[in-house]
Amino acid sequence: MSLNKFSHNIIEVDGVRCSVVEDKVTKPRMEFLKKLLEHNGFEVKIVQNEADNTYTVAVTDILFNTILYVYERRLKTPDNKIVTPAYWLQKSKKGAVKGEPDFYWES
Repeated sequence: MSLNKFSHNIIEVDGVRCSVVEDKVTKPRMEFLKKLLEHNGFEVKIVQNEADNTYTVAVTDILFNTILYVYERRLKTPDNKIVTPAYWLQKSKKGAVKGEPDFYWES
């Protein structure tokens, strides 16, 4: 799910209902999301879309919503900084500095 569309899709992967995080992503994006979500304690399920060689990334927590988790600052980077929208979208390699505010808009 991107940060500009509010939709909550549920799919079944290996008999487990999962919340879709992002659909039709490249392999590097899938690996980035998988590492980030697992670091934050989520069980990640990956579905490969054979037709166009993309991936669907899902988590077993069906209440997971990307927009809420990013903008409510519930996720942490691997070095324990807050995941910002720029970090989630891979526009920045760093999250917020601990103890200092980091805003989602660019100045």
